[in-house]
Amino acid sequence: MPAILNSSSEIPWWKEPSKEQWKAWIAAWLGWTLDAFDFTMFLLIMVPISQEFHVPLTSVAFVLSVTLWLRLVGAVASGWLADRVGRKIPLMISILWYSLANFAAGFSPTFTYLFVFRALLGIGMGGEWPAGAALAMETWPQRSRGLMGGVLQGSWGLGFMLSSAIYGLFYSYIGWRGMLWIGVLPALSVLYVRKYVNEPPVWLENRRRQREEQREVRAPLLSIFKPRVLGNTVSACIWMAGGFIAYYAVNSLFATHLQKDLNLSPALVATPIFFANLGVFLATCAWGWWSDRFGRRWAIIIPALVALPLAPLYLLSTNFLWIAVGFVAQGLCAGGGMQGQMVPYLNERFPTEIRATASAFCYHQAAIFGGFVPLILTASAEYFGTGLAEPMIVATWIGCLAWSLAAYYGPETKDTEMVPDLVVA
Repeated sequence: MPAILNSSSEIPWWKEPSKEQWKAWIAAWLGWTLDAFDFTMFLLIMVPISQEFHVPLTSVAFVLSVTLWLRLVGAVASGWLADRVGRKIPLMISILWYSLANFAAGFSPTFTYLFVFRALLGIGMGGEWPAGAALAMETWPQRSRGLMGGVLQGSWGLGFMLSSAIYGLFYSYIGWRGMLWIGVLPALSVLYVRKYVNEPPVWLENRRRQREEQREVRAPLLSIFKPRVLGNTVSACIWMAGGFIAYYAVNSLFATHLQKDLNLSPALVATPIFFANLGVFLATCAWGWWSDRFGRRWAIIIPALVALPLAPLYLLSTNFLWIAVGFVAQGLCAGGGMQGQMVPYLNERFPTEIRATASAFCYHQAAIFGGFVPLILTASAEYFGTGLAEPMIVATWIGCLAWSLAAYYGPETKDTEMVPDLVVA
């Protein structure tokens, strides 16, 4: 007679989730991966946009900055809506928003028109993450939450891979406008979310208790600054700010560095970016596995510390092979690999009634800092006449050190169970 499995730990982790749990995770995965696709394609076409509209590269970098800043607007609105009416509706709205904004930007007759619609894309982009992350993490079993949170966050790299592949293969035929028009395709994923995804039971029970006990949290954004959660909010904000600075120091102007400083072709520009983002995905999966066994904090800190000596090794080189290998290695670290635990770590730090709003604010206030990175780096390069490499190195170091210190002094959340209890109401 076969042995009876009497606990979830005795079955493979991938068999533990139900079909409903897989459907919710896939919905969040689609929203985030396609969000990355729509956003990162702009990093590859900044130089040709500058040339077509006859504007300085700093002006194009400012578009990127404003897009990142407006993420906070979309995130806070989406987080509030997700905590009040459910995770599903804001997820669908945000996907439609960023898809249509990108499509509209492809028709830009002037630089101002492009500026407006790429900036508006930031609102939808910001709204996707908190709704999708809360949906996935509240639904997914605790045992493998770190791993699947890492896979989810790391799928940003898959979206970046997709945009770099299209750029390398088709840019010569479709141009930068065609790249933006392709960005409307993610809107189709809304059909999947609407048909197959249900609200997380933990959120439904929490909302039932709020109404039954007349303890509704009507202003979740204000609640994350209450004394009992304020310290957690502040440390999470510092942690995320360091992560955004490091990520955009590595990625926002790397393609521009290769195009402008080294005069490389689209195919050569796309190659290291493609493989580095494959590294991002694999690294976030690996560190997610680690975090489920040994804890979140060191899965966050170790790759950030490894990133410090890597930055000058490839950015100060003019040898393409060395640059490519170094950038791929950095993809395992500050390029995105260190950030795989953003999804589980932020969602595990806050109670259910304010989870989406808290994670939205902490994550996307950091986008303001990230938004300054391309602007400051391009301005610094022009002012000092150094090229982009040196400013990119300095910003990478600042971001990784801030990230590591904030994580070291933050809580360990590996064994957190997500429950419907009322905590801040």
